[in-house]
Amino acid sequence: MSYLGIDLGTSGLRALLVDDAGRPLGATERHYGVAHPHAGWSEQDPADWITAFQGAVADLRAAHPEFADLRGIGVAGHMHGACALDGADRVLRPAILWNDTRSHAEAAVLDADPRFRALTGNIVFPGFTAPKLAWMAAHEPDLFAQAARVLLPAAYLNLWLTGEAVGDLSDASGTAWLDTGGRDWSDDLLAATGMTRAQMPRLVEGSGAAGQLRADLAAEWGLSAPVTVAGGAGDNAAAACGIGAMAEGAGFVSLGTSGVLLAARDGYAPAPDTALHSFCHAVPGRWYQMGVMLAATDSLNWLGRVTGAKPAALTADLGPLRAPGAVRFLPYLSGERTPHNDPAIRASLTGMAAATDRDDLTRAVLEGVAFGLADSLAALQSTGAQPTQLMAIGGGARSEYWLQVIATALDVTLTLPEDGEFGAALGAARLGMVAAGAGTVDQVMTPPRVTRHVAPDPALRDAFAQAHADFRAAYPAIRSVQ
Repeated sequence: MSYLGIDLGTSGLRALLVDDAGRPLGATERHYGVAHPHAGWSEQDPADWITAFQGAVADLRAAHPEFADLRGIGVAGHMHGACALDGADRVLRPAILWNDTRSHAEAAVLDADPRFRALTGNIVFPGFTAPKLAWMAAHEPDLFAQAARVLLPAAYLNLWLTGEAVGDLSDASGTAWLDTGGRDWSDDLLAATGMTRAQMPRLVEGSGAAGQLRADLAAEWGLSAPVTVAGGAGDNAAAACGIGAMAEGAGFVSLGTSGVLLAARDGYAPAPDTALHSFCHAVPGRWYQMGVMLAATDSLNWLGRVTGAKPAALTADLGPLRAPGAVRFLPYLSGERTPHNDPAIRASLTGMAAATDRDDLTRAVLEGVAFGLADSLAALQSTGAQPTQLMAIGGGARSEYWLQVIATALDVTLTLPEDGEFGAALGAARLGMVAAGAGTVDQVMTPPRVTRHVAPDPALRDAFAQAHADFRAAYPAIRSVQ
């Protein structure tokens, strides 16, 4: 038997086929574009997701005969997007994506209503789904009036796969309509944006069954046995499933374009004032919290552009870890999420002298990102989370020096997984396995083998702690000159 995991990303779809032990059989990717018709707008045509899905299935069917034994599918999607459908489930307008900021005014109004933070456990960010619909009500009233259903991207694919409008709790946590502690839609919050429960998808746990694959799709794909479609997950919850971050405190640091520090929680302990996200996990009875910084490897990419060097070349010859120097970098190139919730702040590079060289600038950038992640860790710790080690994933984790900087700045041991699949596509496939009865959550959501540990440098712990304090002290001064 085989199982299919889908990672519906912002720029493309990744499909992963695994066997009944969860071992990868094959993977493929299909890409699509993002439209930016106005400043701050970010949209996609959901039809492009379907085309990518169909193309990925064609690739896997052609290359892997095991696809014919498919028994389960799980979809992980980029969160917060708004797919508005009419009464016949036809798309009314392009989906408004997570990184669309047009609804900042509507988000501020909703966030000022104390019910939202009290019930969702989160700030109402402009990227969340509820303010997008409030924007539609104000600026596209005719379309808003026709919206019989609003689905997140992963739930839209579930609808296409099963014919049923079903979403999962981890993805729904990023809408600003969910009672996150109660794990259900809030009628009060829906009403605050002119919505009703009837317009929402039915909610299931991510590892539960959303429905069965439509008979016409099964026939088209050459499948004869029933195929269960899982509830699925938001992308970071799926990534946590992929690395087995299920137990209290287990988590990861992701060094991608943005940076994420995530920890699984056995209970619900929101702290919205920290700009920490507190969301339902993709499995029953568990939650997760994460801090998000908007420019992680993007900060190093920026330095590469202005110096004319590739990021790998910038970090290649830094030598052994040293104490932070006088040059300080605040990594707010695109504003910041955790802990500041400040879209207007911008980055700064200070403390330079005539003798400052490229290596000094590189170290400052790596340290600045690490201190941003340390801010997220402090926010997590304020809620009672005490991770003693975190798995390092993402492209930035290939830099040994950066790993040492992060471990020492966070005072947490980082673990490095063996090479292979362990991201959102694997997590989605694992959800499909559990939904189809191939094992329990504890049996399927296991961590990968760890190949190495990167421990904090005890000799430099105090120097990094002082540099982090200086970093945090610089924020009000930088903000005040904007």
